[in-house]
Amino acid sequence: MKVILTGSIAFDYLMQFPGLFKDCLIAEHLDKVSLSFLVHDMIKQDGGVGPNIAYTLAMLGGNAYLFSTAGQDFPEYGRRLEQLGVDTGGVKIIRDKFTASFFATTDRSNAQIATFYTGAMADSADLPLAEAEFDADDFVMVSPTDPRTMQRYIREAPELGLRMLFDPGQQIISMDANVLRDGVEHAFGMFINEYEFELLQKHTGWSAEDILAKPVFTVVTLAERGARVVANGIDLIVPAIARLNVKDPTGVGDAFRGGFMRGYMAGLPLRICAEMGNVAAAYCIQEDGPQCHRYTWDEFVTFYREHFDDKGLLNTIES
Repeated sequence: MKVILTGSIAFDYLMQFPGLFKDCLIAEHLDKVSLSFLVHDMIKQDGGVGPNIAYTLAMLGGNAYLFSTAGQDFPEYGRRLEQLGVDTGGVKIIRDKFTASFFATTDRSNAQIATFYTGAMADSADLPLAEAEFDADDFVMVSPTDPRTMQRYIREAPELGLRMLFDPGQQIISMDANVLRDGVEHAFGMFINEYEFELLQKHTGWSAEDILAKPVFTVVTLAERGARVVANGIDLIVPAIARLNVKDPTGVGDAFRGGFMRGYMAGLPLRICAEMGNVAAAYCIQEDGPQCHRYTWDEFVTFYREHFDDKGLLNTIES
């Protein structure tokens, strides 16, 4: 059993400008802006929703299969993922493009100027889900990427008999209302944060109760308050781990999804799955970047048991 991860593959280029952007702007000449910022620091990080989820899932011993498009600059990134246990065999390389990239420059007041290059991500819309290697018991997670790709996979997943995990994220505002409704209708499971859940209600025209009644399970992440898990006869809130050394929230939701699905694929109760998600998120938020946290299975279990009681069930998972 594996999770086919279709979310974006990307690089993040993060730069720090030691001055203030506002000091470089002349209000009466904004129609003639021509600026260049000298930055002293730059960090390049591996990112993208699909690899971020795959990173945590594979580190916990789960079967993660990346299925998306990347550019000519992906091979080194791919090798790092493979060393962790991620199957990158489903990644199609677009030779004449670069991998999608996010370029962000932040000044000392935390104002930010950013550019997103879609690059090879746009080609994922031409990659049919049927080309993925899959078995009958696999899951496919439809996560943020090119909206056309998401629309395609929402339609193709049920046609192929795959259990779809709907993870619309920030692309809710870019997707047609009917597509969003189809995503919810066809979802076996759904992951969404609290704000996105309100957006989903607004854009579908459905109530919270209408939405929650459709998937087999729904997880609504609640930031520092933890996560709400709703399934048939279950509606519970699993608290987050408190008093963490927070460094960077980037990719925390992706880490949660990886941790949750590792438990779910092992047949553990939904409460423990959510607790595993919270532990994975806690590891991520205490590091800079979405793929900088590292731990062994034994370390993960020890940390888990400092905050939650699995009644020994984690011992049933093969690391």
